[in-house]
Amino acid sequence: MLEPLVRLLRRLFGNSPAAPAARKAPDASPVNDGATMMSKITSIADVRRHFRNNKEPIYFISATNFNLLGIGDWVGNFRHINYIDCFEGQQRNVFVPKEKFPRDFESIEDINNYLLEHKEVIDYIQSRADGENAGVAAFLMFDEHTEETCKQLGLRVAFPPANLRSRMDNKIETVRIGNKAGVPSVPNVLAKVGSYQELCEVSKELGNDLVVQTAFGDSGHTTFFISSEDDYYKHAEEIEAEAEVKIMKRINCRGSAIEACATRCGTVVGPLMTELVGFKTLTPYKGGWCGNEMFSGAFDQSIRDKAREYTFQFGEALREEGYRGYFELDFLIDMDNGEVYLGELNPRVTGASSLTNVAAFAHSDIPLFLFHLLEFSDVDFDLDINEINERWAHPESVDSWSQLVIKHTDESVDLLTTAPRTGVWKMAGDGSVSYDHYSYHPHAAENDSEGFFLRISGAGDFRYEGADLGILITRGRLMDDDFQLNERAKAWIEGIRGQYAGQSLQDPVVQEVAVSHAVGGGNFKIL
Repeated sequence: MLEPLVRLLRRLFGNSPAAPAARKAPDASPVNDGATMMSKITSIADVRRHFRNNKEPIYFISATNFNLLGIGDWVGNFRHINYIDCFEGQQRNVFVPKEKFPRDFESIEDINNYLLEHKEVIDYIQSRADGENAGVAAFLMFDEHTEETCKQLGLRVAFPPANLRSRMDNKIETVRIGNKAGVPSVPNVLAKVGSYQELCEVSKELGNDLVVQTAFGDSGHTTFFISSEDDYYKHAEEIEAEAEVKIMKRINCRGSAIEACATRCGTVVGPLMTELVGFKTLTPYKGGWCGNEMFSGAFDQSIRDKAREYTFQFGEALREEGYRGYFELDFLIDMDNGEVYLGELNPRVTGASSLTNVAAFAHSDIPLFLFHLLEFSDVDFDLDINEINERWAHPESVDSWSQLVIKHTDESVDLLTTAPRTGVWKMAGDGSVSYDHYSYHPHAAENDSEGFFLRISGAGDFRYEGADLGILITRGRLMDDDFQLNERAKAWIEGIRGQYAGQSLQDPVVQEVAVSHAVGGGNFKIL
C-alpha cells in the first residue's frame, strides 16, 4: 500500500608542472566590487582585500548552503538563498522564503528555478540591487531555464554556460578529455549495449568482473557492478536505454577526490582527499558517496603527487575546451599496483567543497572558491599559480578534517517529529553525543571530541530510504588505515541517528499530511 507513496517521495527528494601560456577566458561575466578598482591583482593579499571590500551582491542559490559553508566570512555582501532552512532562522546571511507553494521537484535545478521565480526571493534580490545590476549568482546545479530567469532578474551567472557544463558532466566525455590530457582511466570500453551477450563481446579484454556507468547521474544510482547475467538483468533497462555506456574492468581500488579551479593564469589544485563510499550505516546505495577525509597522509607521496599532476593537466585541458572555474575530479587508486586512474569529473562545487574551503591552506591563503569568483570578475589579475600549487601541496598546509553524509538507510517511511539542531555537538567518553551550542561554521568544532552538524531533514519532513538527514563535519579521521569506519565514526553516526524520531505512516493523520507534503515538494537528495 505504501509503495506508490515511497516512490513519489523519493522522486521529489540526490607539484604541478609549469603552466602553459595563459589565455584570456572568453566572455567573462563581470563582478564589480563597488569600491575603488585595483589596477591589477598580483598577490593573495590583493585577492583577500578585493573580496573583503566587495559591495556587489553575490549569491549562492541552492537547496542548502552546505557546499559553501563559511564563504561569507571572506566575501563582502555574500548571501545564501536556500530552500531548506538548516539554521531555524538564526543565520543572517541565509535567506529562505517563508511561504512554500505546491511544486513537483525532480532535481536540484527544479529547486533553484522555483527559488528564482518565488516572489519573496525576487523581492529580496531587487531590494539589494543597484539599478539593473542585481548582482552575481552561483549554483550547485542549473540549466538553461535558470540562465534565462537570471537574465530577466539582472543576475549574472558566475559559471560557464549550462550546455557546456552538461557536456563536461558526461562521464563518456570525461574519458575522452582525460585521454587527450594524458590522464588515464581504468581500462575501459565505451559502447552501446543491447544485451548481456553484447556486453560480454565488447568487454572481453576486460574480464568477467565489470563496472558499468551511464553518462549522467549520481554514482550511487548509475554505477552497476556486473559479474553475471543475473547482475546484468537487474540493471538492463537503465543500461540499454543509453546511447553509450562506460564499461570498466573492476579493480581493487580506493576512492579519492580533489578539487581545483581553472583560471586564466592556470589551474589551482587543492589537496587529495579520501572518499567514504557505500557504507551501509550511512547510505543505502552501493557505490554511493557518503563523506570525505582530508589529511596530509592520504595515500603515499607519489600517489598524491600524481593525482595533483593529473588534476593540473585535466584543468588545462578543460581550459582548452572553453570551461573555466571550479571543478572536482574523482580518482580511483588501484591498491594492487598504486596506479592512479581518473574516475569522473564534476564541473561545479561539490559535497567535498565544504572541506576544501575550510582547511588550513585555504585559511592561510584564500578558499579555492575565491579563485572561481575572481575568474568570473572583470578584475585584471596575474597570479603565480605554480607558487600557490607548490605551497598547497606541502603537508603542513593540510590539517585533518572529515565529514559524514548521513542518510536514512531503512526501507521505512515516517514523518519526523524530532530532529537534532544545527550547531556544535560534543562526544562524551562513553561515545554518547549531546548538543553544545549554535554555530554556522565547522571551525567552531575545536577538537576531535566535537563535531559541527548541519541538519537537513527536520521535524515535519518525511524520512524515507535515501533521504539526507544531515552532515557531520569534525576534525581528525573517521576511517582507519584499511579504509573502514573507525569507532569514533560509528559513535557519531549512532549518536546523531538517535536524535531523530518519527511517526509511522500507518497513522491516518500522517498519511493525509504525506499526500499534501508530496504534492508540495517535500525533501530531496543533496548532490
